[in-house]
Amino acid sequence: MHPAVERSEENSNREEMSFRFGQHLIKPSVVFLKTELSFALVNRKPVVPGHVLVCPLRPVERFRDLRPNEVADLFQAAQRVGTAVEKHFQGTSLTFSVQDGPEAGQTVKHVHIHVLPRKAGDFHRNDSIYDELQKHDKEKEDSPTLWRSEEEMAAEAAALRGYFQ
Repeated sequence: MHPAVERSEENSNREEMSFRFGQHLIKPSVVFLKTELSFALVNRKPVVPGHVLVCPLRPVERFRDLRPNEVADLFQAAQRVGTAVEKHFQGTSLTFSVQDGPEAGQTVKHVHIHVLPRKAGDFHRNDSIYDELQKHDKEKEDSPTLWRSEEEMAAEAAALRGYFQ
């Protein structure tokens, strides 16, 4: 079994896989794509509708520590995910962002690519999206009261899963 995927017994009849994302344990209900080496999940606090994350299965803190096959799989998954979220959320462009290290704004110590569907006028100044990414998960500005419900995230993941079946 991959180190980032863990089994947990929810009840005696069913085993459920969980995904490790840095210090977080991610429920399968919010994961909409799993490849050989990567997975994609919906965001609990999206900057724009359809803002999702693509991560390597192996919990690696920095991009430089990924193996070549993980880099290839991660970016191929991000390409597929980008196509799906742009279509699903009626975007006309995409922003892909990797915050690699604390000074770059990385708040979860696990490599991940932010995939954000974009539309004309979604930000007054186009590059303001990077300011929003920089602060959207900072502890003082992040609170469970600002997160989406598990039901809302699971519904979005279920809809996105349909693009990969």
